[in-house]
Amino acid sequence: MNTKSTLQIFKDFINSSSFGGILLILCVGISLLLANSSFTDLFDQLLAAKIGPSGQVIHLNYSVQSWINDGLMTIFFLLVGLEIKRELTGGELSSFKRALLPILAATGGALLPAIIYSIINHGSETQSGWGIPMATDIAFALAVVVSLGNRIPVSIKIFLAALAIVDDLLAILVVAFFYTSEIHLAYLGGGLAVFALLVLANRLGLRNVWIYLGSGLLMWYLIHHSGIHATIAGVLTAIVIPANSSKEKSPLEQIESLLVKPVNLVIVPLFALSNTNITLNQNIGIILSSPLGLGISLGLLIGKSVGIFGTCLAVVKSGLSTLPPNTTWRQMFGASILGGIGFTMSIFISNLSFSNADYIDIAKIAVLVTSMVAAIAGYVYLYFSATLSSSTIKQ
Repeated sequence: MNTKSTLQIFKDFINSSSFGGILLILCVGISLLLANSSFTDLFDQLLAAKIGPSGQVIHLNYSVQSWINDGLMTIFFLLVGLEIKRELTGGELSSFKRALLPILAATGGALLPAIIYSIINHGSETQSGWGIPMATDIAFALAVVVSLGNRIPVSIKIFLAALAIVDDLLAILVVAFFYTSEIHLAYLGGGLAVFALLVLANRLGLRNVWIYLGSGLLMWYLIHHSGIHATIAGVLTAIVIPANSSKEKSPLEQIESLLVKPVNLVIVPLFALSNTNITLNQNIGIILSSPLGLGISLGLLIGKSVGIFGTCLAVVKSGLSTLPPNTTWRQMFGASILGGIGFTMSIFISNLSFSNADYIDIAKIAVLVTSMVAAIAGYVYLYFSATLSSSTIKQ
């Protein structure tokens, strides 16, 4: 009886929305331990090991880290794309009035950090990293909110999820248009042709999920060789996968339910494990006070919170939208602080921003430290805000 109860508790914990965030933190810790131990060279060799065919017709001989960042992360972007489409077709972003607040808040929360970073790093070798502090990590942010339980209304969780989804869309656009290397038009044309065929398949009402996933895999190969970052193929595939509002489970819902656990419990943790192996032999204070570190930390901590909350304040006060139900301004500010948890997308863009490995390491350290500060600050603020609100009600 007790054993069964313990197993059930463990299963419930594994299936909870906060477990993905906890696993992510664990993988970051393991990666940092490996990078700062006697196993660092072995770990680097493992990540640099090349696998895959290297023929003239099909060349897919890449390092383990490249497969994670360009291959597995495409599946992550596919899931993000599906979530965006679901919210646009029948969720929080489906009606103009409900969508306006998180859309504008996400935009304000993305632009201000980029502006702060650009001002601090203007004219320097690190000015190309302006996209790093723009993104919010939905897994981390929601893990913090969920851990607060009933202290936070469900409407805050929904707002934060919608905001993070719009935020991800903006980050995807930034990657597509500003962090693209030399473009090979023949491969790009082939990728767009596959996309056009998938649009046609959608219009014809074809609903077999393997048509879309198989074609998406071909599109990934072509886009990867075009010079545009391969993860964009995941988003393009998501756009054309059919969705519906009927009781029948749509291909979008089928694929999304298939991917949620592998992405949250395997792909994102693997990304964290392979991309946070940073040797901490530098002074953290010096790193965070450098133009690069300062741009990221101030962008995430100040830019995000002020950008999100300030935009919400302006939109609501102007009458364009309203606060989420049962939500206070104090709670909205706490959610805005959590917007400063950059992590997954910020580290992803760090890898694309610089060719200098030292700059990449500095950016990653700044993202890690700042995201941790934002998570703790947001949690503490929301925790005590709920306590104060409860005390006021009792009085």
